[in-house]
Amino acid sequence: MFLGHYGIAFAAKRSAPRASLGALTFAAQFLDELWPILLLLGVEQVKIVPGLMAMSPLDFTYYPFSHSLVMAVAWGILVGGAYFLLRRYGRGAWVMGVLVVSHWFLDLPMHREDLPLWPGDNRRFGFGLWNSVPLTMVVEGAVYLIGITIYLNATRAKDRIGSWGFWIYATALVVVFFAANGPPPPNERALALTTLGIWLFVPWAWWIDRHREAWSVRVADG
Repeated sequence: MFLGHYGIAFAAKRSAPRASLGALTFAAQFLDELWPILLLLGVEQVKIVPGLMAMSPLDFTYYPFSHSLVMAVAWGILVGGAYFLLRRYGRGAWVMGVLVVSHWFLDLPMHREDLPLWPGDNRRFGFGLWNSVPLTMVVEGAVYLIGITIYLNATRAKDRIGSWGFWIYATALVVVFFAANGPPPPNERALALTTLGIWLFVPWAWWIDRHREAWSVRVADG
């Protein structure tokens, strides 16, 4: 899943209004932000197999440290804990942790049976919706649009950047989604380097969010 992770980040703003959308985006996509780094370091492995699935040519042969359920929970605790130490915002820390873990559960319906429960476990899980273009579009689009709707209802633009800038950002994510489903990259290294580009959406989300404000931030929040 791609757009769905950003949709969840948008929606989470309602639960943690004092948390930046940049931080929420970082957490929701943390597993995919970590994965290309581990791939470049040779810690994890992937094969490009054109035609493997209708919506993905990637055979995730080994990625237990970024995409196993137990490690997702561990990363969630680490990210949430670090956020609390930096911001002293309890609600935001909990939401950040949950967002990290949510990544595994959102990937579960999309992936073929390649998601492990923990490093060393030979069982693999996945429902394979990537085998269907229409189902992928429906699921990704629904989660993304619901997330955007919740975010827009929870915040309001303070200026044109907060308004037009937001829609440019949201549209750019859709463009990247369709571009990623074009011809596969030439090799695994090119794939990893390209995937590192999703880090750019973190500061971009932070910048957009600074030009919007929550409709209400409860004094006792956190």
